[in-house]
Amino acid sequence: MIPGTATIRQVPAWQAELARAVTEPTELLQLLGLGQEWQAAAEAAARSFPLRVPRGFVARMQRGNRHDPLLRQVLPLAEELGNVPGYSVDPVGDLAALRAPGVLQKYHGRVLLTATGACAVHCRYCFRRHFPYHEAQASADHWSAALAHIAADPDVEEVILSGGDPLTLSDRRLQEFIQALTAISHVRRLRLHTRLPIVLPERVTPELCAMLNQSRLATVIVVHANHANEIDSTVRSACDLLADSGVVLLNQSVLLRGINDTPEALADLSQAVFNARVLPYYLHLLDRVHGAAHFEVSEDEAKKLLDMVASRLPGYLVPRLVREVAGAAYKQPL
Repeated sequence: MIPGTATIRQVPAWQAELARAVTEPTELLQLLGLGQEWQAAAEAAARSFPLRVPRGFVARMQRGNRHDPLLRQVLPLAEELGNVPGYSVDPVGDLAALRAPGVLQKYHGRVLLTATGACAVHCRYCFRRHFPYHEAQASADHWSAALAHIAADPDVEEVILSGGDPLTLSDRRLQEFIQALTAISHVRRLRLHTRLPIVLPERVTPELCAMLNQSRLATVIVVHANHANEIDSTVRSACDLLADSGVVLLNQSVLLRGINDTPEALADLSQAVFNARVLPYYLHLLDRVHGAAHFEVSEDEAKKLLDMVASRLPGYLVPRLVREVAGAAYKQPL
């Protein structure tokens, strides 16, 4: 044994992959064989909301195609820099719903914890792209206040770990969260909102699945895929591991102009996630966050699209079309 090697911590493969994510627009364009005519605008937009995308997700993009539906989700564009009436930095009323550091409570019986501000991928339409995580997340300093709030409300049966993305947390940190929530007797369900099984499937390990399986809490993982091209063999393998461990898997997506705004794209997405053992759950209208107006699809057009999808697929493959309205008691079905 080499002296001192026993104290060196092995970095998990998923953390190493996360650390080498693409963060420079120039590199992303070069990897995809695209010209530099978008570079200046992309760099300007990335100064307000940085680029981040795992290399495995970039590998699923079509080289040379500036309209690739995966690329359009992550490439900063000049359109983000304009001010559009009706768009704001907090379109769904997150800040008004803060009940303790890191605790958002909008709906009866459940709370959402912004467990981290970190994400593996920065989606350009993200409704929390302006969220003040440094002030409002359940960090180590604030975790006791968040737990106390949950413990004091016996109506809370479900806790949603969100962020950011809760699966960017280490297994150790994630287990601390789960154990603390398990100790609160009236909490019955744990839900994780995460993009990592889709954009960084290496995160789904046997160790993670065993941890989730050992909890008394019924566990639901809501993944986030917007296009069938996001689902490859690595994603299917990750979802197999999760499903085999007893986790309920649902998918939520956002209706996005130029990405999935055709009945064919939406039907293909539903079938792709179902083939990965994930049930289509929600199709969200765009949250009107500053910088994302170019992605919007109108409500009337969305309804027509979903009607066409419903005419092609069995009901269990048709997601619910919803809009989140600040202050409403539940997501509004359309």
